[in-house]
Amino acid sequence: MTAPSRLPAPSSTPTFAILDLAALEREGAAWDDLVSRAMDPHPHYSRHVLATHRAAGLAPDDLRIVVVRSGVRLDAVLPFRSTYDLCGLGRPVAQPFLSPFVTATLPLVGDGPDWPATLAALVAGLRAASGGRPWRWPLLATGTRLGQALCAAMKADGWALGEVEAFARPMLDRRPSHDAFVTDHPHRARLKDLRRRQRRLSEGGHLTLETATVGDALAAAVETFLALEKIGWKGAAGSAMACRAPHTAFARALFSGGGGPVSARADTLARDGRPLAVSLALLAGGTACLLKTTYDEAERAGAPGLVLEAEIVRVLHETAFAERLDSATLAGSALESLYPERETIAEIVAVPDGGRGLVSLERRVRLARFEHAAKAGAKRHLAESAMAQRLMGRR
Repeated sequence: MTAPSRLPAPSSTPTFAILDLAALEREGAAWDDLVSRAMDPHPHYSRHVLATHRAAGLAPDDLRIVVVRSGVRLDAVLPFRSTYDLCGLGRPVAQPFLSPFVTATLPLVGDGPDWPATLAALVAGLRAASGGRPWRWPLLATGTRLGQALCAAMKADGWALGEVEAFARPMLDRRPSHDAFVTDHPHRARLKDLRRRQRRLSEGGHLTLETATVGDALAAAVETFLALEKIGWKGAAGSAMACRAPHTAFARALFSGGGGPVSARADTLARDGRPLAVSLALLAGGTACLLKTTYDEAERAGAPGLVLEAEIVRVLHETAFAERLDSATLAGSALESLYPERETIAEIVAVPDGGRGLVSLERRVRLARFEHAAKAGAKRHLAESAMAQRLMGRR
């Protein structure tokens, strides 16, 4: 992939604007340049990923975006929407753009000496975008340099922030070698267990790891992923990507090879040519975001999905295809025992008026937590009902 050419340095004070997606796409070179120099890079708010969402019907054509410019250079991007939820007591709140495939919501902010001024302009843009109403902000990496600076900039502008919930997402920073990774690993027993499971999988044939990044090989790996995921429990539940035409189209386009500074990667663990597990990832700014993994559930005892993840770690150290692996998971991920580093991912409520409105910040946070608890209870009930139905079907 050819790195985008750098645009000229900024020549004026940062200012914000609110655009729609079509307008920002007309600044494609500047947008790509921003992704390539982002402080805490992720692919979700890149030109390629947002355009793919729109093409698949997963984002509206008039999706609004807060941008910050310094002269001709684009220095910050945050897509957002207005929504209604319990936190707002029926009134609108603003929220960064989300879909089932967005796992991080930090704005894209260019690194460099002027980033504090960029953040100040961005926070002013956030206030204008919501019309002074609160923001409900999930999947925010609050422990990173940018996450901490963004929260500090909001507080400096008079905002009040409250945390709804948080979890530690597994991350992995590349070591000098795979041996160094193994030697320093805090869960050596887990690595030993994965090697044992890999040997068990190999008893039935020859194991191979196949990697595709472009062309027909990448397209074939995506089709393998879609087929393998559909025959598993997600297919039975109707949540596999191949169960919904928009999601299928989205997967094929998203992992088609990327665009600009975002590239795609598919890793397949196979035995005698039969796929056991497939991982799909997007790479941006030196970070590989492992968005989707599926495996052959008939081989569950051998943990092919985790064996594949361990193989990706090995290849990371052998080929240096990225500086960091982002698990892109929620709380309770099986990767917690494989990836040593952690990144705090939180949901916050941010109120521009300092929490002095009709509804206090504390009450908004309590309502958001109540909403989470209600959804978790409903999810547990559905899972228990599905299990009971499966057990009855076996009798």
